[in-house]
Amino acid sequence: MQGADKGQSGSLTGEGLSIGIVRARFNDAITSRLAETCLAELAALGVEDKRIVQVTVPGALEVPIALAAMADSEDYDALIALGCIIRGETYHFELVSNESGAGVSRVALDHQLPIANAILTVENEAQAWARTEEKGRDAARVAVEMANLMDDLL
Repeated sequence: MQGADKGQSGSLTGEGLSIGIVRARFNDAITSRLAETCLAELAALGVEDKRIVQVTVPGALEVPIALAAMADSEDYDALIALGCIIRGETYHFELVSNESGAGVSRVALDHQLPIANAILTVENEAQAWARTEEKGRDAARVAVEMANLMDDLL
C-alpha cells in the first residue's frame, strides 16, 4: 500500500486534548516524581491543566481497573499509567509486573484508547530514580502523540 505514512500524523500538540492519569501510591516518592515530570511535559505540549484528571490507587495492580473506569467514561483522548514496581525477594515482583502490564494493555485494546504505560519495573530503587524523569516526560509525549494519531485514524 502506497501513500502517506500515517504513523507520522500523530503530532505533539496537546491543545484541546483531555488526558487522564492513574498513579499508584506504592513507592510514593518515585511515583509522585513521575507525575510531576509528566504534568510538566503535558503543560509544555499545550494540554490545559483543567483538561487533566489525576487519580491515585494503592498499587500497580489497581491501576488497570481505574484506567478502565476512566476509559468507560469516554471523557479522555488518552490515559497515562504511572507506577513503580521494585524487585523484592519473592515471586511477587513478576506477578505484579506481568499482571499490571497485561491489564493496562487490555484496557487500551478493549477501548481503542491510547494508554501510555509508565509503570516502572526495576531491580532496585536507584534504577527507579534514574528513570523517573525521562519516563514521566515520555509518558506525556506518548499520550499526546497517540491521541492525535488515533484522531487521524478513526
